Amino acid sequence: MLDYIKRFLIAIIMALCVSLLFLGVRTTEAEILQTMNAKEHWIWPADGVISDTFGTRNGKHKGIDIAGKWGTPILSVEEGEVIKSYYSNTYGNVVFIKHPSNFVTVYAHLSSRAVTTGEKVKQGDVIGQMGKTGHSTGTHLHFESHHKEWRYDKKFAIDPEILLGKTDVGEAVKGGVVGIGKEVLEVSSQIHQQVSQPSQQSPLPNKILYQVKKGDTLYSIAKSIHMPVSHLKEINGLTSDVIQPNQILMIK
Repeated sequence: MLDYIKRFLIAIIMALCVSLLFLGVRTTEAEILQTMNAKEHWIWPADGVISDTFGTRNGKHKGIDIAGKWGTPILSVEEGEVIKSYYSNTYGNVVFIKHPSNFVTVYAHLSSRAVTTGEKVKQGDVIGQMGKTGHSTGTHLHFESHHKEWRYDKKFAIDPEILLGKTDVGEAVKGGVVGIGKEVLEVSSQIHQQVSQPSQQSPLPNKILYQVKKGDTLYSIAKSIHMPVSHLKEINGLTSDVIQPNQILMIK
């Protein structure tokens, strides 16, 4: 009887191991399919020139950099939902979007943001404008892609060029275009030159933006536009009352 019970338990354990093995295979296949689907449909998020690639800086650079003109429209690579839109000391003005393909994309150092947390976006929607806010030495878009979720340690970061198309530093890319090919933007000296200040910023549709001045507080800004501080924080994705000079706030 004991021998029978032992055999029965061994059979159950083996069945569980096989089930887990096949479950792992299915998960891997699903992830591969998600990556292939994204690669076939994602568009480049901005016009510009590749200025840095994934994995540089001793492996700490978990995205790609696209240098361009101040105010260049930044596009959502795929439809999705904005899960974060706020100002970060490192990312500057930054937008996080969760996509149906199970990826999260990050758009950082924006001069301004055109979307708020919880907003639905379509592929190609303008979500902000290129800038150099946060820890940035020149006008560019820092773009990241993460499978499933963004984490502080960036454990799930994936080279965006796997999904967008392989490029080299100095190569120009065209926002709104799938992959690399004949429609790639022609390289020009104007794009290669990183512009630190806008000559004229084009306004974002249906949005009113305000650049924070020295001495401003959330309370003084909210009072001047007759808006509750809580609402001002909500539409800008702010989690604290601290704001910085030159920070861009959405006030409508």
